[in-house]
Amino acid sequence: MSQPAPTTSLTRRIFNLSWPIIGLNVLQVLSLLVDTMMVGRVPDAETALTGMGYATNIVFLLMVAMIGLTVGTVAFIARAHGAGDSKRVDHILQQSTQFTVGLGIVIAVVGNLLGPTLLRALGADDASATSALAYLRPVLVGTVFNYLNILFAATLRGVGNTRMAFMVAVVMNALNVLFNTALILGSWGFPALGLQGAAIGTVASQAIAAGLMFVLLARGVVPGIRARLALAWPDRTLATELARVGAPAALDMVILNAALLAMVGMLGRIDQAAVAAHGIGLRVQGLAFVPGMSISQATGSIVGNALGRGDVDEAKKALRISVVLSSAIMAVLALPIVLEASAIVGLFDVSPSSPVHAYSVQWMRLLGFGIPIAGMYVAFVGLFQGSGSTGTSLRINAGTTLLIQIPASFILGFPLGLGTWGVWAAFPLTFVAKLIWAVIEYRRERWAVTGTTV
Repeated sequence: MSQPAPTTSLTRRIFNLSWPIIGLNVLQVLSLLVDTMMVGRVPDAETALTGMGYATNIVFLLMVAMIGLTVGTVAFIARAHGAGDSKRVDHILQQSTQFTVGLGIVIAVVGNLLGPTLLRALGADDASATSALAYLRPVLVGTVFNYLNILFAATLRGVGNTRMAFMVAVVMNALNVLFNTALILGSWGFPALGLQGAAIGTVASQAIAAGLMFVLLARGVVPGIRARLALAWPDRTLATELARVGAPAALDMVILNAALLAMVGMLGRIDQAAVAAHGIGLRVQGLAFVPGMSISQATGSIVGNALGRGDVDEAKKALRISVVLSSAIMAVLALPIVLEASAIVGLFDVSPSSPVHAYSVQWMRLLGFGIPIAGMYVAFVGLFQGSGSTGTSLRINAGTTLLIQIPASFILGFPLGLGTWGVWAAFPLTFVAKLIWAVIEYRRERWAVTGTTV
């Protein structure tokens, strides 16, 4: 039996779902910012920041399978919840939790084995590679805790509860600050482990948060969903469905990461300092993108619930509201990034006279100009992922990235001699093409499939 349509206005529902997601995503970005700022105070900070930039890109690259699993899980849980089928919700959560643990173990092993090879492929020199591995190896060992936090937060979003994940994230980030203060800089009698300490502190806080989240879910704190500790035999049918919906989302992330890694590779061949600047810019970009991505995620949940009930009109209305809210908020955030880029870079304790500072300002201003258009596009991503039409967003991202962004970065950066500016400029420009294509796909309505399955 389907859930009745909520009586609260759709705009208010999107807002109520979005603000805890915004808080959660801000905390996730702040966790990286805290790591980066503290690492910026260790001896030989420029090499450490460069290594951290390389390592972070590899972590994102290896996360693509988890992103696919998460997107598939949310799409099916949201539809099941909208249809009022709590038994199916619990079953999907149990199966997805087991898949997540297995995936985390595989990534930990494969990532540690391939880490040095990937770093060399990205153009890291010996000093940067050594620094990157000091951060990368502990983070990869604790992959399963990070993945479980991602899964639980996404699952809660699918049933319309975003506050619990936010509250747990507050605890996790407070612990991260404490652990990093102790282990990076050697406070309170702990050894100063530098970049390795940042990784250990992050993993420890993620492990505690994942355990807390599971306990709360197992106790039925959130109505309509309950986690189970007992192992269950893998559901091949569900696994196939999750793969069908999640695989395009995973490939989507592969392409996105390939574009970012291609940029890192190009930048590394121009100047290693530009790689450090790229990492700083991505952290600021991540913070600026938080409202739009959060509204997109909330919209995806509402779209899934609506299609589970068979209400296509509500899904369309949710998209329209999401486009307006996302682009407006992100346009406001773009102004300080463009106007105060130098001051923002200063927060990372980077010397104003250093190449890293100059490159960071250049990259951040280019990002700032593209943020409003990106805000409009991510709203459509929420619709496509929430409806399970992940193949659509894959086609858009693949086409624009492979045919426009990567070639343009190379051409502008090298043959036309624009250097780092050219490599970076293609990134915001590509969002214009993505938005146009997304509007075309939306109007075709191939995403508007109702029911509990996609």
